[in-house]
Amino acid sequence: MLRIDQYTEVFVEYLNAKVKVKEPVNLYEPIDYILQLGGKRLRPVLTLMATDIFGSDHKKALDAALAVEVFHNFSLVHDDIMDDAPLRRGQETVHEKWDINTGILSGDAMLINAYQLFENYEGETFRELAKLFSKTAIEVCEGQQYDVDFETRDDVTIPEYLKMIEYKTAVLVGAALKMGALVAEASSENAQRIYDYGRDLGIAFQLQDDYLDAFGDPKTFGKQVGGDIIENKKTFLYLTALQKLDPTHSKQMQHLFSINPQDPSEKIETVKQLFIDSGAAEATQQEIENYTQKALNVLETLEVPQENKSILEDFARLLMRRKV
Repeated sequence: MLRIDQYTEVFVEYLNAKVKVKEPVNLYEPIDYILQLGGKRLRPVLTLMATDIFGSDHKKALDAALAVEVFHNFSLVHDDIMDDAPLRRGQETVHEKWDINTGILSGDAMLINAYQLFENYEGETFRELAKLFSKTAIEVCEGQQYDVDFETRDDVTIPEYLKMIEYKTAVLVGAALKMGALVAEASSENAQRIYDYGRDLGIAFQLQDDYLDAFGDPKTFGKQVGGDIIENKKTFLYLTALQKLDPTHSKQMQHLFSINPQDPSEKIETVKQLFIDSGAAEATQQEIENYTQKALNVLETLEVPQENKSILEDFARLLMRRKV
């Protein structure tokens, strides 16, 4: 087993060797740009890690890990277009640096490239990887559509929101781990268990992303702080605050999430204060802890040596202390 930073180094070296700008430059340069912006490399690292955890060689999983990272970044390019987001990882988004048509087409090419990477696996492994990837990809699209739908609905429930982030974010974390298990030819029971661990951790990760969107440091968060508030997104913070606020402040919150002022700074600060005063900020942090613990509980059932479980335990705790 390697350290997390070592897995990241191995993956980035492989990515740099495989992803090249070629003709037509205006198709492939944006792909190289988004992939070189960095990010946490969370998902591909999990794929490599899972392969080693189940007693195989992480190098066998490099193409699966790259497929996961390419697909994840494809979804970011298209999400940024849908959200009209100006920044991604502290830099211009693809559609801002080039244009919307370029973002759409380059994103489409990334999705196809991700599928192509599975062609490097044989027989049953290829079939299982492709089957899992297709299932996950459509769930991510469903999650994105739920997210869009919620923007115009006033009756979104917390269970609906949790389902949305499970599909939009968490299933890809689970799939990243399960792909490593499939490459390592782990038992179907163990493959499902490590998927469940990843899914629960992914929900915790997205809840924390929502929290950092409101309360993160702009210098380290890498995205526009308060972006969810500007876009009137019904996050866990918002839905919990609505439940906890008195009727007067609840109406104030609903009103703020129905307007789009030219200068949103006052709206952001007012909403953040309502999140704090209502107890929603604290409740969100508690829910992050709950899902992290749920993920750790699943690890107890994993049939691998304890030292192999420990790296996943450390990973979960490290992830929940992040500021970006």
